Amino acid sequence: MNIFGPIRLRDRDAIITSEGLIFRVLGYSHPENGYICDIEYAPSEIYRSENPRAFRSNGKNVFYKFYGDEGWRFLSEKYPKYLLNYTLLGRKVIGVRHEDIMDVRRPGEKLQNLIKLSPADDLIRSLQKVLSIFIEEEEFSLEDFGVFGSLLHGFHNPAFSDLDIIVYGRETLKKLRNKLSDLYNRGDTPLKNEFSSKDSIRNRVWRFKNMSPDEFLWHQRRKMIYGVFHDNLSGRRIKVEFEPVKSWDEISNDHKEICRIRWLGWVKAILRVTDDRDSPFMPSVYYVEPIKILEGYKHSDIRRIISYVEEFRMQCFRDEIVYAEGNLEEVEAREGKFHQITLTYGPRYYEQTLKTLKETF
Repeated sequence: MNIFGPIRLRDRDAIITSEGLIFRVLGYSHPENGYICDIEYAPSEIYRSENPRAFRSNGKNVFYKFYGDEGWRFLSEKYPKYLLNYTLLGRKVIGVRHEDIMDVRRPGEKLQNLIKLSPADDLIRSLQKVLSIFIEEEEFSLEDFGVFGSLLHGFHNPAFSDLDIIVYGRETLKKLRNKLSDLYNRGDTPLKNEFSSKDSIRNRVWRFKNMSPDEFLWHQRRKMIYGVFHDNLSGRRIKVEFEPVKSWDEISNDHKEICRIRWLGWVKAILRVTDDRDSPFMPSVYYVEPIKILEGYKHSDIRRIISYVEEFRMQCFRDEIVYAEGNLEEVEAREGKFHQITLTYGPRYYEQTLKTLKETF
């Protein structure tokens, strides 16, 4: 039975169900009866994974993380009630209805508890050190940040887990990127750019079909939201990710203006980015104007690119010429029809592409 009345959630907030399933709210536009989500973890009593990366434990209970389409297959077989019919898209999506929400975990509230924790384990101590770099100069406050992933749920491993930090709002993100750019360019700080060298992808199995490792590194490096923290006490090099999430006053439900979305096929196009203000968030949105349709429906009025692929977040900036390859969709909105390119989960996942066009990388 739901213990909550109507609640307001946003991207990266967590939903817990009566079965102990842990979902992550995905994005900001949702149907009236619930939230579109990703499923992240399940308790060992109802799900087990052979993937050595999937194991999580808080010392009392064991959870397993879902990767790829594992969550979709698990829900389809065991808990189909968490596959919602989303009439806007004309298909099912992973989601949780309001009446099935048993608990919520908010990244900002969790951070407030962790930052005061004493004594702290090695990972929490590193979290406190990283945030102190920003907060001590009074440009930022604790309310600008949150935590997600294993830190949010209390089953992080101090010896292996990363630091997953949320930064709230466009202006805070702008200040943060400027600060990180300065830190990354200095040689006397413990915080470095994760993608400053090829070491960051040296053991990675490369699956993207239309983007080279060098192109990937170039795009990731300039985003300034990925770092490595050198903790002298533990001797660890800890990955740090700053995940952009909209502040409450930046959120609007754009789906109210959209009547229907219809898939048309595959498209390859060269476009110019005209507006990148929503590119840091999930889904990432780039407003564009087409320059040339290389393959696919030739008469499409492509107004935007929408990406649910995390690698393509903050991939391109305003006025840049980009190459995009993915799903062409027709959008019926109250103001009329237009087309968009959508990059999302599907059978051609690694063929999808969004990259800035440069002569060399």
